[in-house]
Amino acid sequence: MSDNRQSLADLAALTGQEAPAAAPAQVSTPVAADADVNAEAYMSGQIAEPAAPTMPLRLQQIDKQGRAYATGRRKDAVARVWLKPGTGKITINGRDQEVYFARPTLRLVINQPFGISEREGQYDVIATVTGGGLSGQAGAVKHGISQAITRYEPILRAPIKAAGFLTRDSRAVERKKYGKAKARRSFQFSKR
Repeated sequence: MSDNRQSLADLAALTGQEAPAAAPAQVSTPVAADADVNAEAYMSGQIAEPAAPTMPLRLQQIDKQGRAYATGRRKDAVARVWLKPGTGKITINGRDQEVYFARPTLRLVINQPFGISEREGQYDVIATVTGGGLSGQAGAVKHGISQAITRYEPILRAPIKAAGFLTRDSRAVERKKYGKAKARRSFQFSKR
């Protein structure tokens, strides 16, 4: 913008006319991090009034029982997840998470959304999972928990989305092709 002002001043000097007055710069970002910039701009008279705090872009979505519902998917697994405030108990297909997902890595995957949003032990989760294997089911529950927590607390959408938990992981096994041993593996070549 300073280049534009400089070029207008040069043009005015060449033509012998006055340069037009530049409009005051306006800072109108509703982001909370720019609150100090908005306050300084308001104090210096660059903007008329400070920006009002904005509402979250999304509204809370809960049912009559006070739960948030979401569907999570990964590979061939589909998880239906209900999330409500509680003590941190996670139930999958009627069983505790330690029983259903015996491997600690799978339990770690499930608890990642709570770690990112700093909400460990604050929500109870009830999930039903069908299809796929244990790894795919754990990924589906993680996806469902991430979706449900953003529906219960829309303000948490930014950190969870930045971690990539709201995007369905579409990686799956490639199909086998005819004339091949596997998806891409050829049969052993024999010259004779």
